[in-house]
Amino acid sequence: MAEQRFYATGKRKTSIARVWLQPGTGRIVINKKPSEEYLDRETSKMVIAQPLALTGTLGKLDISVNVLGGGISGQAGAIRHGISKALLELNPEYREVLKRAGFLTRDSRVKERKKYGRKSARARFQYSKR
Repeated sequence: MAEQRFYATGKRKTSIARVWLQPGTGRIVINKKPSEEYLDRETSKMVIAQPLALTGTLGKLDISVNVLGGGISGQAGAIRHGISKALLELNPEYREVLKRAGFLTRDSRVKERKKYGRKSARARFQYSKR
């Protein structure tokens, strides 16, 4: 029998994470590096562990992630979204608890584009009276 693998895609800002779950010892590999090595901030490590802690699968699944685009914070959010969606593939009963925590909703907040005649999206150039 083939090893069971569950796949999902997570997104946040401009980051896209492809996530594979399979039964194992709790190893998390991001872009072929251990998660401790790839994610330098403690908050980022905590963010990707949230859905696992919520469903009680923290040390039971091996997670392989391929993530691209954006920064570390956006990538961590994309990984969390992907893990949450993959957990649904594993067990649909997790839907209620993950939905209540807000992990299944794609956070659609992205940087607003710069407008012409402006310094940034909304900020004006400094006004000089003289």
